[in-house]
Amino acid sequence: MENNNLTITKEIVLNTLSKVEHPAISYSLIKLGIVTDVELTGNKVKLVFAFPFPNIPIADFLIQSVNNPLKQLGLEPEYTTRVMNDDERNLFLQLETEAWKG
Repeated sequence: MENNNLTITKEIVLNTLSKVEHPAISYSLIKLGIVTDVELTGNKVKLVFAFPFPNIPIADFLIQSVNNPLKQLGLEPEYTTRVMNDDERNLFLQLETEAWKG
């Protein structure tokens, strides 16, 4: 994908996403394990959002917080959602405790 003479690579996508922080936790959505399985095909980027619990109230906010920077790169985000498994959720809860902003 060409954007302003820049070839968008998966590395650029991951770097961009690594700057998107959770609103209440001082870590990126990637570090927290919320954004996973990033696949770049042409100008489409497929992501999986793994949430620690079903029906979290800020799911749409988190998805939107990732969509905007990807669209600025000229990419079309597509995503699926799932619930974290026990190991992923335990890691998320540990990181949440370390970096809670409240």
